[in-house]
Amino acid sequence: MKFASNLLLLGAFLFVSRKKQSKPGVGGFNGNGGRGIFDTGKTHFKVRNEMDKKIYFKDVAGCDEAKQEIMEFVHFLKYPQKYKELGAKIPRGALLVGPPGTGKTLLAKATAGQSGVPFLSISGSDFMEVFTGVGPSRVRSLFQEARQCAPSIIFIDEIDAIGRARGREGMFSSGGGERENTLNQLLVEMDGFGTTADVVVLAGTNRPDILDDALLRPGRFDRQISIDIPDINGREQIFQIYLKNIKLDNEPSFFSQRLAALTPGFTGADIANVCNEAALIAGRSNQAVVKMEHFDSAIDRIIGGLEKRNKVVSKIERRIVAYHESGHVVAGWFLEYAEPLLKVTIIPRGTGALGFSQYVPNDNRLMTKGQLLDMTCMTLGGRAAEQVLLGSISTGAQDDLEKVTKMAYAQVAVYGFSDKVGLLSFPQRDDGYSMSKPYSNKTGNLIDTEVRELVRTAYQRTVQLIEEHKEQVAEIAELLLEKETLHQEDMVSVLGERPFKPAEGTNYDRYMHGFVDEDEEEQQSVG
Repeated sequence: MKFASNLLLLGAFLFVSRKKQSKPGVGGFNGNGGRGIFDTGKTHFKVRNEMDKKIYFKDVAGCDEAKQEIMEFVHFLKYPQKYKELGAKIPRGALLVGPPGTGKTLLAKATAGQSGVPFLSISGSDFMEVFTGVGPSRVRSLFQEARQCAPSIIFIDEIDAIGRARGREGMFSSGGGERENTLNQLLVEMDGFGTTADVVVLAGTNRPDILDDALLRPGRFDRQISIDIPDINGREQIFQIYLKNIKLDNEPSFFSQRLAALTPGFTGADIANVCNEAALIAGRSNQAVVKMEHFDSAIDRIIGGLEKRNKVVSKIERRIVAYHESGHVVAGWFLEYAEPLLKVTIIPRGTGALGFSQYVPNDNRLMTKGQLLDMTCMTLGGRAAEQVLLGSISTGAQDDLEKVTKMAYAQVAVYGFSDKVGLLSFPQRDDGYSMSKPYSNKTGNLIDTEVRELVRTAYQRTVQLIEEHKEQVAEIAELLLEKETLHQEDMVSVLGERPFKPAEGTNYDRYMHGFVDEDEEEQQSVG
């Protein structure tokens, strides 16, 4: 009787499982999309076919060098016989390396679209499952499908999910064995290609330093293609692409040049977000076209957070915030290497910010000791203004102090700017595997002492600067309390023109005037 009941229970379980597998899911019928309990070994990859909207290299901007390098793979896939006759082996794969949002996936899709071959995409985490052996099975299934439709491209996004160096998981981690088995199968599949199986493997990651060495050796991922955050010219090209689909009140080049100067450090994904947010703001305002003010609001929204005009702020708090922000303004105005201020507001934004200052930083690859000192002093300007003009300090400088601390430790412990610590560099590792500091307690105490001395010296310099311009700090603060938001022309009316003339054009100049004048000057100098 007990055996019969167990048999009945097992039969019901199998019936329900098959019923689930027969239902249509994401991929259709017969379990391709239902993902029933017996479907775990199948690879749930996406195949782009002729009906899908193709992406070409003209749709990708801001990474010209990466496009040039990956163009070789297009030639390999289009004309494989040409290279085989020369005795060359088609590269097995390329690793696309870069920060999030820089266009790694988009570039892989463009490679497939340009070469006109099937494109199979999957995320690294899709290989992992609760059942042992599923990961290797999915790897085999993926490569089997790729060989059947060769020439083809496999793209594995976030490959660090399975490609992490073996032996690093530690004794308390879970899933390490399954991950290693999946990685081993991937290594075998990539190294097991015949020269006639025209399959190229592309993978994306922003953590190449944690990948297994066997994955990076020649014969597997033959090349690493770096896709960096775009410079000002790259941002201008990306804006041109996204602005084509937006109804503007001026030429796209008018917006793209100014917005590129206003958004240093933005990735392609950030730029797409700016353009979409500006269109949404214009739509909410019942505008027929998108204007520059909408793009300004979109950038403010992304950088500073949502504007909260209805947030209850007491008069005392508003006054403290006004003087705090005024201190930043004046300190930055009279420091040569400080970033030019675009606007300042005391309207609350984000989760906790009661004030917000927007600057137009340059695309600097290198920073001198003097530049970092001026930036540190400008960051301390808010706390100094509170102390000098209000006679007391508040918790509002917490974020500023955090930034100053990071900058100071970087100068002392990373960049070798301290004579006492010497020409040593101890960059902070963020891979989670460092269990101890690479220096003695004595050196650590010396670093702490030098950091405190650096911040103390910078703060004294800032306080002295604020005391010299005390009246102007108060005037800017009172103007902020009246208008809530001040722009660059408001600062000029109170403080006069900045006393420093840069040797070359800045991003602020490009924001105000575009690239046209700069290009003309360059042509004249060449002529």
